[in-house]
Amino acid sequence: MMTYKGYTANIEVDLEASILFGRVLDINDVVTFKAQTLEEARQEFQNSIDDYLEFCKELGQEPDRPFSGAGSRL
Repeated sequence: MMTYKGYTANIEVDLEASILFGRVLDINDVVTFKAQTLEEARQEFQNSIDDYLEFCKELGQEPDRPFSGAGSRL
């Protein structure tokens, strides 16, 4: 797992496609990225978060924030 600006992502390996596939965890919005190396995955994760935050800003909406772990999740 990796973190950036309070967001956490999980990375999986797709052996058939020979890529790393990542998804941001603990938010309702879907933010994903893919890469071929670990370093590229880290950069793509950061780019995806920056793009997501900019997109929300352009829409005038608050970005989804990671669940805190306090309380229950449905």
